[in-house]
Amino acid sequence: MAGGYAVLDVETTGLSSGWHDRVVEIGVVLLDRDGAVTGDWCTLVNPGRDLGPQHIHGITAAEVRRAPAFPEIAAELAGLLAGRVIVAHNLAFDARFVAAEFARAGMGVPVRSDLGLCTMELSKSYLKTSSRSLAACCAVAGIPLQRAHSALDDAYAAAGLMVTYLGLEAARPEPWAELVDGALVRPWPLSPGGPAVPTVRRGTTETGLFVERIPRSYDAVAVLSEVDGYLEVLDRTLIDRVLSASEQDELVEAATVRGIDRAMADALHRRYLAEFAPPSPADRAAVADLLGLPAELADRPAERAVWGTFALRPGDRITFTGETVKPRELWQDEARSAGLVVSPPNICKWTRVLVAADPDSLSAKARKARDYRVPVVVEDGFARLLAEMPRTG
Repeated sequence: MAGGYAVLDVETTGLSSGWHDRVVEIGVVLLDRDGAVTGDWCTLVNPGRDLGPQHIHGITAAEVRRAPAFPEIAAELAGLLAGRVIVAHNLAFDARFVAAEFARAGMGVPVRSDLGLCTMELSKSYLKTSSRSLAACCAVAGIPLQRAHSALDDAYAAAGLMVTYLGLEAARPEPWAELVDGALVRPWPLSPGGPAVPTVRRGTTETGLFVERIPRSYDAVAVLSEVDGYLEVLDRTLIDRVLSASEQDELVEAATVRGIDRAMADALHRRYLAEFAPPSPADRAAVADLLGLPAELADRPAERAVWGTFALRPGDRITFTGETVKPRELWQDEARSAGLVVSPPNICKWTRVLVAADPDSLSAKARKARDYRVPVVVEDGFARLLAEMPRTG
C-alpha cells in the first residue's frame, strides 16, 4: 500500500444512493503525502438503468453501454483507494455513493466522511469565497476546471484544491498526518482476483457506418423471406430518422443471422430508399445518409410506396423513458390531446412506440421495448409522428 491521498469524483444518475440511483462515471487522482500527482484512473460505469439528468453530466447511453458494471471494476478501484485518505469536493455525497456501490458488489469498505477530507468543507478555512462550489473554489484558487461534471476533470480540480491547502500548511508539521497514517493500516476487504476489466472513457463509441460491420461475403445466398425480414427491421429502426448505436447493432445482427453480406445489404438499402414512401426531401436525405447511400438517390421519387408508412393513430398506446428535454408532462398532454393512450410506466407487446430521452437508453422499459420489437424513438421523431397524425373533429 502507498500512503497519501485518493481524490475522487463520481457522476451519478441522481441523488439517492440508497435507493435506485447509481454511479455512471468515477475518476480518481492519486497524490502522495506532499501533494505530488502519482497517477490517475477513470472509467464510465454501466448502471443498468437510465442515466438520469444527462443534461448535467453529458454522458450518453451509447458511451456507457459497453462500459463495465461497478462489480467488474470494484477490485481495481479498491486497490487504488486502500491505504490512502479519500478526498472529494462534497465528500459526503461521493463517499455515500461509492460505499453503496461497493456494498451492492458484496464488499464492505471503509469509505466514510469521517475517514476522509472534503475540499468543500476545508475551503471555509483556506479560501475567501462565499460560494463553496467546485467552480467557485477553483476560480479563487486559480485552478483550471476543464470540464465541469466530468469525473476525472472534477477529480483533478479537487486535487488542485488539496494541493493548495497542503501548500498553505507547508510551514507547519505535516497536516492530516493522523488521517494519512490511519489510512495506511486500515483494513480493506480482500477482493477476488482475476484479470482487470478494461475501463471505458467518455467519447468511446462506435464510429463509421454500421454497414461496414456487416460481413463482406457469405457462401450461401439469403432467401427472399430473410431479405424481407431484414427490410422490416430496417423500417422499424428508421421511424424517427435516427439510428442509435443499439439499432445499428440490431441491423448488423439482422443481416448476419440472415446471411446478408455487405453487397446485398447495400442493394437492399437502395431498394428501401426507392420504395420509401415519405416524399419529404429532408426525410429521404436523412435516410440516404444513415444508410451510406449517394445523396443523389434521395432526389429521386419513390418507385412505389412500401416502406416508411408507420403512423400513429388515436387509441395507440405509447410510453416514455428518461428525462426528456421537453418536460414529460407536456409531451403526455400533447399525446392525450391527439387521442393517444399514455400507458402506465410499463411496456407491453401492444405499445406502439417508446419515446426515449436517449435512444440507447439502458432503462428496463427500453430493454423490454427492444425485446418486444417496439420502436424506440427520440423526441424529435415523436414530434414528427404527432404532427403527422390524422386529426378528428
